[in-house]
Amino acid sequence: MNERILQQDIQEHINNHLKSDIHKLILKGVPFEGVTVQEVANQVICKQKSEKKLPSWFDAKNIYYPPKVSIEQTSSEIAAKYKASLVSGKRLIDLTGGFGVDSFYFSSAFNTIIHCEINTNLSKIAAYNFKQLNKENITCLDENGIEYLKKSSENFDVIYVDPSRRNNSKEKVFLLKDCEPNIPKYIDLLLNKTTTILIKNSPILDITSAIKELKFVKEIHIVAIRNDVKELLYLLEKEYNGEIKINTINFSKKNTQKFNFLFNKKTISSYQEPLDYLYEPNAAILKSGGFHEITAQLDVYKIHQHSHLYTSKKNIKFPGRGFKILAVLPYDKKKIVKLLPNKKANITTRNFHKSVAQIRKELKIKDGGNDYLFFTTNLHNTFSCIYCKKL
Repeated sequence: MNERILQQDIQEHINNHLKSDIHKLILKGVPFEGVTVQEVANQVICKQKSEKKLPSWFDAKNIYYPPKVSIEQTSSEIAAKYKASLVSGKRLIDLTGGFGVDSFYFSSAFNTIIHCEINTNLSKIAAYNFKQLNKENITCLDENGIEYLKKSSENFDVIYVDPSRRNNSKEKVFLLKDCEPNIPKYIDLLLNKTTTILIKNSPILDITSAIKELKFVKEIHIVAIRNDVKELLYLLEKEYNGEIKINTINFSKKNTQKFNFLFNKKTISSYQEPLDYLYEPNAAILKSGGFHEITAQLDVYKIHQHSHLYTSKKNIKFPGRGFKILAVLPYDKKKIVKLLPNKKANITTRNFHKSVAQIRKELKIKDGGNDYLFFTTNLHNTFSCIYCKKL
């Protein structure tokens, strides 16, 4: 951590170049002693990335940003705030503290936060920023969180951990046991120190596999922001042996969509030909696999077992996108093109034999406009096109 970055003239320089071309800025160099152009450029890049992802940090004065990979990997404020709503108590330990966004929000729900970060420089940065953000109940320790637990006699109301999803070969991994720290390996250690564990996982990890690797899973939260799944959260409660609740949430610009159901509940979907309205579930639901639960809980029908599109006679509030159906056609190029005098439409495929790019090339349709085409498979296992307008 180069504290010269915090000098007033350098901070002004950073703020004055937030809209600048970063490559030109690097080539131009910096007129300051004790800092490199790369250090200043990193501060500019990270502050740019924080404007929407971490607005509290962006708006605060004299924040010190870590290498940009830490900003890219950290939770957004929206996701961190949601996590903090799931747990509460007196003491929480964050075993993989990182830049500290999660610890920051947990600190509003707990009296004391222990922030463990094995990277000494990143630990110092987090501790400094917590002071800038007026957080006095977070203690930063530059050490391995698992090793700290091994030697500690303390107990915690909650243990939080965000395992790294890359192995020693820098390859992405898909099982919890291949992450660092290896939570399945240390699960008994964690449960000796707490009754509640909250684990953040990458969306690429398989939900069912993770449940098999863990113990006492009570809830799974699938968090999407603007229809992009960002996090899988596993809430473990010691000795819990009830049914696992799946909670999906999608934070969109206009509203927050929630849909919950029980894991492995045997539900059978109701099917129907496309009616007056068409619905596409949000990304959190698609990740959850709760496709049959939608027809059980909402007044809609599935249009095919594998299409994951739904239809209804009346317009309903649906956790995803809704459309008014204008026409349903077989996959006939000439008939479809006739519907689009401007030769422009938004195209989606669900359970279809061709990609969006292939369809655009064949039909010579540009992207955009107010028309929506869904290419899918119908109840009779034939390919069809559903022509819609967005609600």
